[in-house]
Amino acid sequence: MMRAMDKVVSTAAEAVADVPDGAVLMSGGFGLSGNPENLIRALRAKGSENLTIISNNCGTTDQGLGILLANGQVKKMISSYVGENKIFAEQFLSGQLEVELNPQGTLAERIRAGGAGIEAFYTPTGYGTKVAEGKETREIGGRMVVLETCLRADFAFVKAWKADRQGNLVYRKTARNFNPMMAAAGKITIAEVEEIVEVGELDPDHVHTPGIYVQRVLKGERFDKPIEQRTTRKRGE
Repeated sequence: MMRAMDKVVSTAAEAVADVPDGAVLMSGGFGLSGNPENLIRALRAKGSENLTIISNNCGTTDQGLGILLANGQVKKMISSYVGENKIFAEQFLSGQLEVELNPQGTLAERIRAGGAGIEAFYTPTGYGTKVAEGKETREIGGRMVVLETCLRADFAFVKAWKADRQGNLVYRKTARNFNPMMAAAGKITIAEVEEIVEVGELDPDHVHTPGIYVQRVLKGERFDKPIEQRTTRKRGE
């Protein structure tokens, strides 16, 4: 008998099976840290096209979200950073890829606002620059500010460390980054995790994302956890 409120799915293919062409997708991660690797690979295999992806960046040329871009599945990126992906630059400059660049803090707050039910907010960031073009501006408290709207998505792919079967999530260290706010801003949130425990095994005080925000949980088969720029020094220096 299936456990009450059991949100665990058995495969990544099953987890992404209903992501249609034209979907708006949030994908957690900062660089390649905290990427939902298994879900991204499954979506590449599924082949959904004309995707709008909201993410801090688009992975690297051949890792993370970059594999969707290289496969021609992405129509638009809403992000804050593009520097590690040559294909991103090529598609943007050729007009193949639509890009909406955001200051990083503004992007984070737009996502957080979407999950919190806040439709828009004012920020001084970007006033007087191209970021503010076509947007409402006004003076508040002696500062000029820009009106930014929230972001939400049809699906949110997030990467967590642990989950219980009801979808309560715990993130680990820097992999926490954009994942919690995206989990709240997706209509359907799919979490891939490294370990699934039974309900009651997670300390409630340690839960970062309550299960009410999560619709599916997947135990990932493989986590490469690549490093974008490996920088080392000799021991003893």
